[in-house]
Parts: sequence; C-alpha cells; structure tokens
Amino acid sequence: MRFDDAFANGKYIPEGGEYPARWAKAAEAFRRTLGDRARLGQRYGAGRAHWYDLFLPESAPSGLMIFIHGGYWMRFGPRDFSHLAAGALGRGWAAAMPAYTLAPGARIAAMTREIVTAIEVISVEVAGPVVAAGHSAGGHLAARMAAADVAPALGASVHMSRVMPISPLSDLRPLIETTMNDTLHLDMAEARQESPALNPRFPGVPVHVWVGGAERPAFLDQARRLGNAWACPVTVDPGKHHFDVIEGLEDATGPLIRALLG
Repeated sequence: MRFDDAFANGKYIPEGGEYPARWAKAAEAFRRTLGDRARLGQRYGAGRAHWYDLFLPESAPSGLMIFIHGGYWMRFGPRDFSHLAAGALGRGWAAAMPAYTLAPGARIAAMTREIVTAIEVISVEVAGPVVAAGHSAGGHLAARMAAADVAPALGASVHMSRVMPISPLSDLRPLIETTMNDTLHLDMAEARQESPALNPRFPGVPVHVWVGGAERPAFLDQARRLGNAWACPVTVDPGKHHFDVIEGLEDATGPLIRALLG
C-alpha cells in the first residue's frame, strides 16, 4: 500500500534480518549474569500478556527505568531486549520491561491502557523517580505516557521524571495506508486519538525524543514532528539506524543514558 515502503526498516539496514536473533541472544546472556537480581514474570494484571521482568542493581535503586519494546505493536516481547537494562543498572537504577497484548489481540488504545497499569504497579516495587523509554512502537507508547489525556491516569504516586521516545511513531494516520493495518485495525478516530503529535503534552513531564541519523526519512519526520508539537528536544544520533539506535541503553556512561536518567 501507499506507505509500506516508508515504514520498512529491515531491508534498508545491512544484515537487518539478523538483528532479532542477535537481540534475543544478548538478552538471554544478560539475564543469566544477574541471578536473583532478575525477577522474571512478575504480574501487573490478569491478562495473558500482563507481566513484566524487573532487573535490580547491586545496591538500593536510585530510581526506575521502564523500557517498552517495539515491533509495530505486533512482534517481539520484553525478553528480546533484556540486555538494554545494562546501562540503567550500571547507573544504580532498576529497570523493568513490561509485556503488552500484541495486535490483533488488542487495539493500540488498549495497549496504551495496559502500559499505564503496568507503570502504576511496577512503580510500587521501586522507590524514587520513574523514567519511561520506548523504541519505535514502544516509543509511541512511552510518548503516550506524557500525553495530556493519559498522564493523569498514572496517579500522584508515580513520579514520572522523564519520558524518552526513541525513534517513535508519533502520527499514526499514515499507518492506515499500510498492509500492517490489516492487523492493527486502525481507523482515523483511533489514529488521531493515539497520535502523540496530534495531542497536547501533559504539563510538567519532561520529554526528550531520540532518533538515529541514518534512519528512514519517515522516522526522522515522525521524531521531529513530535519534537515540534511538544516543544521538546530532539537528538539525532549520528550514523545510527532504526535497529542499533537503542544500543546506547547498554552504556551506563553514554549520551543516551545520560539524557534519559539525568
């Protein structure tokens, strides 16, 4: 359909098809290194996908990073990305990675509500500030946590100190004209309501958008559109494409983690 190629990533990235297996292998190895500091399969609700993994630093956590995985709301899960908790743990923060119901099992609006519930539940387990990051479709869900129609639902108990959408989808309307919509079932009303760039940011929640400089033009446009709509900083990470841009989360001293955790 009209926008299929615009949102295609793998075929434009060298060895793009190898990344999912590479991520899963690194994630499994990382979990093994943590021992009992990896608390796997914790529940935040009654649904099949209502679980999360929590990774703890060696001492009392300074705060909580929540990472929301991508995959166009249709693929992957938290355990494909466990290794991305390394940077937060290296800074003394805990990291949690929630699952959510994938399409066609849920509409995107329902996924947003699931992430709200997940953050409410997980934040009870770790004292201190909460930051939310997400990649691609997960970047969309992270951004929704800072939207004026969603952020109040998190409640006063969640101290959301920063939201970082990484290579986010911020305007969902073009996705209606992709073959992905055979699974997502977006209509124009939901696309508008679920598009962070088309809705106001909640006052007082800092947002920092991050995107790879070598990404597809559509993703650069989506990132800048959100930055413009919400008057928030947009960092273009030189040379990074849609798959390796998240690797900065593994580096406790790198610019991505510094921007996220402060």
